[in-house]
Amino acid sequence: HVQLVESGGGSVEAGGSLRLSCAASGFSPSEEYCMAWFRQAPGKEREGVAAISRGGGTVDYADSVKGRFTISQDNAKTTLFLQMNNLKPEDTAIYYCAANWGTYCGLSRYAYDTWGQGTQVTVS
Repeated sequence: HVQLVESGGGSVEAGGSLRLSCAASGFSPSEEYCMAWFRQAPGKEREGVAAISRGGGTVDYADSVKGRFTISQDNAKTTLFLQMNNLKPEDTAIYYCAANWGTYCGLSRYAYDTWGQGTQVTVS
């Protein structure tokens, strides 16, 4: 049973930084998968922020966060990170960690079938 648990959200002033973590459990080390961060602001659709393949060879970012956010994972592939720098008020949202099994590693939420519970990020 795969589980994803996010942490690291909080409130920060514009220009500040936060680092989100997503602890993953229940994965088989032999499976091919992609992990990603999504976010959803009040009244808006859930949008992809960044994605990374299991081996790290594929990385994708939304245009709105390129140059400011960095997705990464630990060597054991059990924790996913999102380093967010130069945060802006428009980055305020609930951030979700997600996973999908297969070769797709993009930012379409419809491709992801396992989700964490989300963590709130507020930028003022």
